Amino acid sequence: MIRTFAALAVGLMLLASVAPARATMDDDFFNFGRLQRQQPQPQPGRAYPYYGPGSDYYGGSSSPILRERVSSPVAQPPGSIYISTSERRLYLILGHGEALRYGIGVGRDGFGWSGTHHITAKKEWPSWTPPAEMRRRRPDLPRYLAGGIENPLGARAMYLGSTLYRIHGSNEPETIGHAVSSGCIRMTNEDVTDLYNRVSVGTLVVVR
Repeated sequence: MIRTFAALAVGLMLLASVAPARATMDDDFFNFGRLQRQQPQPQPGRAYPYYGPGSDYYGGSSSPILRERVSSPVAQPPGSIYISTSERRLYLILGHGEALRYGIGVGRDGFGWSGTHHITAKKEWPSWTPPAEMRRRRPDLPRYLAGGIENPLGARAMYLGSTLYRIHGSNEPETIGHAVSSGCIRMTNEDVTDLYNRVSVGTLVVVR
């Protein structure tokens, strides 16, 4: 009886020592999506996507709106971009009647706009200098924010002519498909990286 009780006690002690380690491992898996967003720089042994300089990541997106090949909604030249703010979709025109469609976030009420522009600059992990009018509305904003995962411009930005507007990434995939921005076209980091690698400076951008 004593030996049986002793064996049972040892078994319980072993289970107690294993349980915390197992819980920690499960927590790591649970937090993996958050770690992907917070630590995009590549590290040995990490499997999450790399969006840094020279990234050619074309994998799946965290966007709630699937990136997919569809019929082109407009007759624009291949390689150009058409943005439908009412649909909250961006189309990269492929030619032969097809386009690649992405989900986007657009300007909230009072910040919508339309027009025809060209991409005049492309930047990876862009810095952000909020314009004066934005800082008047939001005096808590910094005057300057270096590029990185905490920057609201995300992994990539494409600048539209002399306007203050950009097509840029976002660390808030839940905002895609909604009117949330101050006029910029917002995409997930995965989708904006994919688009960035497919277009060049000079690309025609039509916003309707």
